[in-house]
Amino acid sequence: MAEVPEVRDRTVPSDPAAGSAVEPGPRPPARARRTTGWLTGWGFALPFAVLFLVFTAGPVLASLVMSLSDLRSADLLDPFGVDVVGLDNYVRLFSDEKFLTAAGNTAVFVVVGVPLTMALSLLVALGLNSGLIRFRTLFRVGYYLPVVTSIVAISVVWRFVLQPDTGLANEILGFFGVDGPNWLNNETFALPTLIVMGAWRNLGFGMVIFLAGLQAIPKDLYEAATIDGAKRFAQFRYLTLPMLRPTMLFVAVITTIGYVQFFEEPFVMTQGGPLDSTLSMAYATYNQFGFGNYGYASAMGYVLFVVVVLLSIAWFKLLRNDVDD
Repeated sequence: MAEVPEVRDRTVPSDPAAGSAVEPGPRPPARARRTTGWLTGWGFALPFAVLFLVFTAGPVLASLVMSLSDLRSADLLDPFGVDVVGLDNYVRLFSDEKFLTAAGNTAVFVVVGVPLTMALSLLVALGLNSGLIRFRTLFRVGYYLPVVTSIVAISVVWRFVLQPDTGLANEILGFFGVDGPNWLNNETFALPTLIVMGAWRNLGFGMVIFLAGLQAIPKDLYEAATIDGAKRFAQFRYLTLPMLRPTMLFVAVITTIGYVQFFEEPFVMTQGGPLDSTLSMAYATYNQFGFGNYGYASAMGYVLFVVVVLLSIAWFKLLRNDVDD
């Protein structure tokens, strides 16, 4: 019986190093590949784009149109009959004493609160990063806990602490023979009290960011500086601070945005008083919405938005050049 010759599969090469014998199929044209990629990308992005347009971009544009009108709560039944006043709402703002008072209070809150919060956050981060403090994890949790706690609950607790007769703050001052003031009902002390509270509450956020920035600095740089005879203060000034510029920029921008929009503290603790000494721009905007002055309140909101943008640009101009260098 004749031996049947072995039939070798032509699709499998006899030499593994020779590569596959199967010829690849023709690739689709470049235009088709681009179209497929474009459709795939938009397929993934479309749900977010729709939500963004409906719930963010749409309301923003609608509020811009509202700020150019005299829309009030009574006009909601006939929104197309509202009078268009142009820039009159914006002009009116700069002659509104209550709004100017709110703008001044917000400026004080930002100018004092942001540097205070950043300085305390950096100081605590340096202490926790030094390795000289035991139970550092416990301290990190303790400092960060107010950040994730409800601001309403924190404000209520602070109101009890700052009570003029039975509050813990005045009890401590009374132990040293000091007669404590009525912190929240005194025109002189109300705003500084809210600033201290805001700095305490936001200290944990800045601490975590600064701590991450400090741990990213190579230890070799400090060792080289020590060998060259640099003292601790010199290392902090000429090594730590320059290396922390990007971190400082981020903390400054985020903290400034939060402080410009401060609302919960005066709303819960002082209701903007006494005598509007703690009235903020955000709280004044909220009040106008409550009064039904939607057009005027929208103009206030856009002024607040412009202030946030300008302050953010100022921080970038102040710190970004050093970052790029």
